[in-house]
Amino acid sequence: MKKLLCFSGSTRVDSTCMAILKTIGERHKDKADFVVYSGLASLPHFDPNAEDAALPEAVHALRAAVAAADAVIFCTPEYVFSVPAILKNAIEWCVASTVFSDKPTAMIVASGVGEKTFESLGLILKTIQCKIAAPTMLHLKGIRAKMLTGELNDDGVLAKLDQLFAALMA
Repeated sequence: MKKLLCFSGSTRVDSTCMAILKTIGERHKDKADFVVYSGLASLPHFDPNAEDAALPEAVHALRAAVAAADAVIFCTPEYVFSVPAILKNAIEWCVASTVFSDKPTAMIVASGVGEKTFESLGLILKTIQCKIAAPTMLHLKGIRAKMLTGELNDDGVLAKLDQLFAALMA
C-alpha cells in the first residue's frame, strides 16, 4: 500500500484543510496509508546558511518523512494572498535536499478566493521538481460554505477530491 504524506497549510486543529485531508484519507483508506505531517509548527525559521551536518533534528525528520512517502498532498488556505508562511518554511527547508524531486504530488487550495496561492504554490512545487500536473491541482473556492456542518458532504467537491486522488495514484 502506498504511503501518502499530507501537509495542511493551516495548523488550526479544526481547519478546513485538515477536514479535507481527513475526508480524502477516510474515503481512500483501503488504497493508501495517509500520514498527516504534524511538525510544521516546530520547524525553525528557514536558514539558508545552515550546513547539512548542523541542521536541526526537526528538519532531518521532515526530509526523512518526505523521502519515505510515495506521494505528497498539500492542502492549504490562502493567507494575505499567499501561501501560509509556515508551509512555505517547510518547503524551503527541503529545497537543497531534492527530496521532492519527481515525487508524485497533489495540491489543494481551499480558500474564500485563493487564486494567488493556487498560482504561487503551483509554481513553487514545479520549481522544486515535484511531479505535479493539472489533474493533481485543485482550487476549491468558497469551501467553508460547503462545510456548514463541519464535515465535507458536497457531492461535487467529493467527486473532485476522488478524481485528484485517482490522478495522484496513477
